Amino acid sequence: MTDFFNRCTLWVVDQPILTLALLFVISGAAIGGYQAPRLLNQIFGEEVFEAENDAAEADVPDVEAISLVNADAILLVESDELFSPDGARAIRAIVAALEELPHVEDVLWLDEMPVVNIFGLPEPLLPSANAQQSKFDAAKEKALQHPLVGGQLLSADGKTMLMMIYFDFLMIETDEDCRERLVETAATTAAAFDGAKFEFTISGKVPFALTAIAAHKANQFWYQLVGYGVIAIVSIVLFRGLAAVFVVALAPALGVFWTLGIIRYFEFNDNPFNDVVLPVLISLVGLTDGVHLMVQIRRNRVEGMSPLQAARSGIEQVGLACALTSLTTAVGFGSLSLANHVVVREFGWACVIGVTLTFIAVITTIPLACCFKPIGNRIHVGHGKGIIDKNLNRVSVIIDWVLKHTRALAITGIVATLLLIGLSLTLRPDEKRESALPVGSDAALALRKLDSAMGGLDFGNVDISWNEKVESDSREVLDVISEVDDFLKQKDLIGNPISIRSLLRSLPGKGDDVDRMSMLELLPPPLKRAFYTPETRSSVVSFRVRDLGIAAYGPVFKELQEKLEDIESNHPNFQLGMSGNPIWRWENLYQIVVDLATSLGTAIVIIFFVLSLAYRSLRIGIISLMPNLFPLAVAGSYLAVTGQNLEIVMVCAFTVCLGIAVDDTIHFLTRYMVEREKTPDDDKAIRNAFIGVGTALIMTTVVLVAGLSTVMSSDSRDHYIFATLGAITVASALFGDLIFLPAILKQYGRPKQ
Repeated sequence: MTDFFNRCTLWVVDQPILTLALLFVISGAAIGGYQAPRLLNQIFGEEVFEAENDAAEADVPDVEAISLVNADAILLVESDELFSPDGARAIRAIVAALEELPHVEDVLWLDEMPVVNIFGLPEPLLPSANAQQSKFDAAKEKALQHPLVGGQLLSADGKTMLMMIYFDFLMIETDEDCRERLVETAATTAAAFDGAKFEFTISGKVPFALTAIAAHKANQFWYQLVGYGVIAIVSIVLFRGLAAVFVVALAPALGVFWTLGIIRYFEFNDNPFNDVVLPVLISLVGLTDGVHLMVQIRRNRVEGMSPLQAARSGIEQVGLACALTSLTTAVGFGSLSLANHVVVREFGWACVIGVTLTFIAVITTIPLACCFKPIGNRIHVGHGKGIIDKNLNRVSVIIDWVLKHTRALAITGIVATLLLIGLSLTLRPDEKRESALPVGSDAALALRKLDSAMGGLDFGNVDISWNEKVESDSREVLDVISEVDDFLKQKDLIGNPISIRSLLRSLPGKGDDVDRMSMLELLPPPLKRAFYTPETRSSVVSFRVRDLGIAAYGPVFKELQEKLEDIESNHPNFQLGMSGNPIWRWENLYQIVVDLATSLGTAIVIIFFVLSLAYRSLRIGIISLMPNLFPLAVAGSYLAVTGQNLEIVMVCAFTVCLGIAVDDTIHFLTRYMVEREKTPDDDKAIRNAFIGVGTALIMTTVVLVAGLSTVMSSDSRDHYIFATLGAITVASALFGDLIFLPAILKQYGRPKQ
């Protein structure tokens, strides 16, 4: 296999013109991705699929129903004087100022809610500023009794009010219009009224999205800049030679440039991981292979080889190991393409493209640059003077100690890995909306305030429908709605359920809920059709959900599901189901575990077979599993001990970490197999393998940890977790490869005679 690989790659230095042509072709393709990313669609044609709705639409009256979930932004207004003369004067001025903004189409607040009385007469919930305080106190109680105000637009203590803002998107000029300008307008207007003090916080789907995008762009620039700077500084310290650093850095830089250009053809560039994490990750993966190749070429030059001979010999000695590491890394990343989550799938495919292109960059640019005499003649300058080179003999004491205690260390490694895996299996999946926001951002603060004051931002629904055997004004309809409503009100985690029953209860008069069905037509149409549509024989019960982590709602949603099934069995003409973003997140929560198991399982199996085939030894393939599983088990145990949950970002992190961790194992095993052919003495083979690749292993680990550590300071929780798991995995992988792997190789590497 080595001979075949050498025949396929030595042309890189033997045919420099052909190599340069390949580099120009790939660079041209990448430039095309930056300049014309839709070129492939134009060449091959773009298919457009349009879903057809064959169902006939019912004849539903053209009534715009009140909605509490469709606002573009939500302004949280906090004050102790909301229901006071000064407060009323300020609030109305704030609403007027907001509505005067050219990009604000409408502001829905408590005074805009349709009245709920028999005659439908206009009756503002907030009294005139000239009214007495006693009237404001009465108005506050009345507002809290309004089904669409109390617990929906006004907190139970009457100190937090929500203003639902709708945008005219054609008039929006900057992102600040949708966030800062709204708060500034409200604060400036309120400042003119000395009698009341207000606090304003912006929330809602548009501010949330813009906050995440802004943080994403800032991280994209800053952490790549810092990450590359740290990598360069650490490389200079380790190599002690500018020529070597320049050549080693050239390959991953070219790989990142190619990758970010090519993935644009597939529209993967808008993925949050692809913009921030992928470039740093690809540069680190390329750097690890580049360091191994460069260390060997420098060693060859010190031994007296010419630049061309050193480059050819370097490819022959570590080229196959670099190819195997790239293949297994691509397998690890590629297994993410099996995930259910589209962000994870796209990240996986982008990583595969990046690893492939970066390997091509490493195996071509480094040997080619080393053959260039002005560089090649100085490539070995600084060799032996680096911190790791000078102290490798001291580190070798570790190998000597390991070889004296192989049995104990081998058993310890295997048992420790199994125990840590067991601890990792205690992790449970979860997801919080706040995790996607920068820590301490206004959007995250608003989310917590909404949880406390209103019972949450997200809405879940129970959808109720009935067949033609049931009249839409039947008492049975309200019976079913009441059963659902009563169940939801018993659950502490469920916030402020609301339904057509809530509206009917707000009407004056006596009688139980079922008797009030005859009063449906007295309700204002925008209110009634928000929760009840007789033409489609459907109704909905809505409720708020806090951002506690969707796993906390698992038991509640399961109980609700069982309750709905029970209601259906008692009312066979009805169909009940759950919908809404919280329900979707809960139903797909288990998929996080499935994705992780699928990705890791697939990657481990494929890597096992690849290594067994490459080394022509099933025994070596089995041995390779332990040092690769050990760092993953350490990372998983860290999460379990620190009380973390299993989230989508961790699916990416674990699989990516496996792809990186296996690299060191492959380089050590490849060198060990070469040395084992030279001597029957296992101790000597293992010691020589360490001397051959130890410098590069330690160098790459230091660089990887340094690069990943720069992302740990990110204000994005996802980026922080990804980088933390990466650093822990890489560091523990080095420990496993230097301590446990040699012990297991000595103990079980050869068949017993």
